[in-house]
Amino acid sequence: MNIHEYQAKELLRKFNVPVLYGKAVFTPEDAGGVAYSEFEQRGAKVIVVKSQIHAGGRGKGYVQDSKGNNIELFGKELRGVTVVKADEYGNIAHKAYLLAKNTLGNKLVTIQTGDAGKIVHRMFIEEGASIEKEYYCSILLDRSNSQNLIMVSTEGGVEIEKVAEETPEKIIKVHVDPAVGMQGYIARELAFGLGLSGAAFKSFVDFIQKLYNAYEQMDCSMLEVNPMVCTTDEKFIALDAKVNFDDNALYRHPDYAALADIDEEDPLEHEAGKYNLNYIKLDGNVGCMVNGAGLAMATMDIIQLAGGSPANFLDVGGGANVERIANAFRIMTSDPNVRAVLINIFGGIVRCDRVANGILQALQKVDVTVPLIVRLEGTNSAEARDILKKSGLNFLLAKSLDDAANAVTKALAA
Repeated sequence: MNIHEYQAKELLRKFNVPVLYGKAVFTPEDAGGVAYSEFEQRGAKVIVVKSQIHAGGRGKGYVQDSKGNNIELFGKELRGVTVVKADEYGNIAHKAYLLAKNTLGNKLVTIQTGDAGKIVHRMFIEEGASIEKEYYCSILLDRSNSQNLIMVSTEGGVEIEKVAEETPEKIIKVHVDPAVGMQGYIARELAFGLGLSGAAFKSFVDFIQKLYNAYEQMDCSMLEVNPMVCTTDEKFIALDAKVNFDDNALYRHPDYAALADIDEEDPLEHEAGKYNLNYIKLDGNVGCMVNGAGLAMATMDIIQLAGGSPANFLDVGGGANVERIANAFRIMTSDPNVRAVLINIFGGIVRCDRVANGILQALQKVDVTVPLIVRLEGTNSAEARDILKKSGLNFLLAKSLDDAANAVTKALAA
């Protein structure tokens, strides 16, 4: 589960992680009012107005109108993040209003969104900062050794992927043993790696320990601060924040549900979440429903080798019942890009005849006009195939992975 920057900063503030003051706005009038009452009247000389979408690269992204044209404002192309300076009379609110008016309801195109972009529904107005240097910082789980990994770099504010590819030596990585936890020597090792000294060294050590505590207490799967900045008075703050919660731990944080932004989620993924289905929408043309993550990955490979492209990842799980399978099938076939469907189930915990009945039940509610390829092996697979054959519907039944691949090729060529 992802959340917006302003929401992440509100949570980080609870763990005493240094962040700047700011407020979210949802209309141009909100933007003008907040900029006036919270910043202009208090004598602020600089504010930063940020578009809020679940994607990185906002500062380099372009705001576009409904026709795909870049919008111009203040004599230049409008970006997702804009620094606004007060004029000679101290006025700052009107510029914030115009920024929001020209951004809200339009799409922001970044390197992560692709040409499709994302519609901006909310913005964040934040106080300015006197920045000495920008750094990168992230904390995530390294599954290869079952330890949390802290990464920092002197190359902040840029794509970390580019740094990793071109100058990997500039990324400092330190693992945290869960049996020991975050210790002072780890924070100091990272600070030395960044070349810090004096007050900046002490500020970073305090910052990273608080950030790690927030990461653990919030049950994050990833916490990224880019840029993490050192101000001119040698204080470290989180200038941006990207938080991804571990979905398996959300039951411990019922209040996090209110942070979800449905506008940022794929409608089919949101629908699947209601039934606890592991569904991820992709850009392909073959829908696939499988039980078990390993079999799901193998099925996606089969589709690719057959000349198709997976339209989704969908794992119905080992204990799937008829209702669960029916909902999964309905959601999968709701994707208009799907030209064929491959159902590949190994009956271990779940019985194949239950899967077959779930498919037939779903077909009573969903009008499916694309070829259906079904491979059912394992518990009660013979009974399942018999159920499908007697249904009178036109299924393409496969007994092996090769049969399934050939059926996909045939279906796409039809």
